[in-house]
Amino acid sequence: MDIGQTIFRVRKEKGIKQKDLAKGAGISPTYLSQIEKGQRIPTIYTLEKISAEINIPFPVLSFLSLDINSIPEEKKFAYNQIKPLLDGLVEKIFLKQ
Repeated sequence: MDIGQTIFRVRKEKGIKQKDLAKGAGISPTYLSQIEKGQRIPTIYTLEKISAEINIPFPVLSFLSLDINSIPEEKKFAYNQIKPLLDGLVEKIFLKQ
């Protein structure tokens, strides 16, 4: 999964409209749409603004964007062990309203 897909998924789960997130993050709805579709790569600054607006710390948003193909081979076992636990914590802490 990429960061744009993650933003889209979290935004939908939280029931936030694209135009509202864009406005709160200080970007245009078109730019946010392009980020969500993987057509534009946002700066860290923009990602931090988006993260703040959806109330998820940027490192957590980054973690949610990882997939097994992003992990070096020698670390995949550990990743597979901790991912379900961390996903559960993220769900409880940041995604439940």
